[in-house]
Amino acid sequence: MAPQIEPHQYTVKRAVSCCGVGLHTGRTVNLTINPAPANTGIQFVRSDIAGRPIIPARVERVVDTTLATTIGDGRNKISTTEHLMAALRAFGVDNAVIDLDSHETPIMDGSAGPFVRLLKTAGLHRQQALRKILRITRPMSFVDGDKSIRIEPHDGFKVSGRIQFDDALINEQRYSVEVTPERFSKEIAFARTFGFVEQVEQLWQNGLALGGTLDNVIAIHWNRRSILNEDGLRFDDEFIRHKVLDVIGDMALLGSPVLGHVIADRSGHSLHLGLMKTIVDNPHCWEYVTFQKRGESLLRQVVHSTQTSGHRFAPFFAPVGESMAARQACAM
Repeated sequence: MAPQIEPHQYTVKRAVSCCGVGLHTGRTVNLTINPAPANTGIQFVRSDIAGRPIIPARVERVVDTTLATTIGDGRNKISTTEHLMAALRAFGVDNAVIDLDSHETPIMDGSAGPFVRLLKTAGLHRQQALRKILRITRPMSFVDGDKSIRIEPHDGFKVSGRIQFDDALINEQRYSVEVTPERFSKEIAFARTFGFVEQVEQLWQNGLALGGTLDNVIAIHWNRRSILNEDGLRFDDEFIRHKVLDVIGDMALLGSPVLGHVIADRSGHSLHLGLMKTIVDNPHCWEYVTFQKRGESLLRQVVHSTQTSGHRFAPFFAPVGESMAARQACAM
């Protein structure tokens, strides 16, 4: 049975802070999650820059998907947003202002677990405003070579993932989860990011991953049969669980809770972005749904035409040249 939809918007009850390092710069980062009024959405604020520029956590703000998801406003940026965004979406936080004194969110232990603990400390506050929910009505997909991601209608938010590596440690892994706060906390949140040792060394040589250590990255041994982390894996299939975490975090950039089933096959941040752009470009394949008050009850309704919604999104994605990836419109 799909989880019941919560009709109201939520923010955090109180401000909460943490401190960590940026994965690529290795610099100390201070982060605070603040309550925000209804209809604010998730906004990042660069408190280290004069004027405190605001960068909304929205798909149209994505400027880079290399190694992580980065959003920006043309001059300023915030990178590695996916772990924090996954925790916010899974716990149903619609509105928050996130102060950062760096261009990277702290990597913490390489998972969303520390952010889950932070949100539990903050608590949730139900707001009077009603949610707007993006409901998928027809399947859509995005394909790039042998990698693909699709979304299908579903009465809930579900993510299914598959990865395939030519090594004995990972090989093929699959995982599927109906995303609820409870299941996210138990099954997904604490799965860490991972990489092959030689890839990490190459990043170091190029001035990247300077904050990457065995405390925040699963380092896969050269022999492809073990990891260098002395504490071992948190789950036997921790690798695919982290990939599912990334899907949840990136899809949160659509700006609304999603009713749909995402099926990701060997995907990464660039494919997640491709799927979100495909959704935006095909407004006849989804609709916005909200609730309206009638007396003491709440009734679900389609708030406006999908065509109008799509046209509002479209200017953010003016074509700048075709990539080798292929976008497939929704099925009729």
